[in-house]
Amino acid sequence: MSTDRTRPAGRRDQHGPRSAPGGPRSAPSGPRSAPNGPRSTPGGPRSVPPQRSRRLQPHRPLRPHQWFAERLLAVLSGQRPVHWMLGHTIGEAYDQLAELAPSTPLRATHGSRPVLRHCRGAQPATGVVEAFASIAAGDRVRAMAFRLEQGADQRWRCAAVELGGERLTAGAPGCR
Repeated sequence: MSTDRTRPAGRRDQHGPRSAPGGPRSAPSGPRSAPNGPRSTPGGPRSVPPQRSRRLQPHRPLRPHQWFAERLLAVLSGQRPVHWMLGHTIGEAYDQLAELAPSTPLRATHGSRPVLRHCRGAQPATGVVEAFASIAAGDRVRAMAFRLEQGADQRWRCAAVELGGERLTAGAPGCR
């Protein structure tokens, strides 16, 4: 056992400091500063502003209308087949999708892929959400409205889908 009582017995470095291949390291003798660190000014050294924490925001799951808007966009832009929504629709919604999807009304234009800009929903009754979304693809912005209903099994299903939208041109009234 070592007679050095300054280190706990279980530490690996109990036999003294290891030296680097270039020789032993010595502690710096003066205060350390970065090469481009704060400079002295007539009023004293400048202080560094406090840094923000870069913690990741906790993952928020999508609300049902946001989730459905993404799925409907994928189907109506031709990225996914209509039957991908088969278990997520009720009533006439699947028929509406089957009629709309072959023409891929939200398809990419001039190489720009359609993206969901905004999606909002309102709950007019318990178990019902009426939502709208704006979808941008190139210079076009389209509107999509849909209705979700919650079944007895607590799963949300799309009950209706509608599309609309006009081509936006620079300088036209209503453009921002």
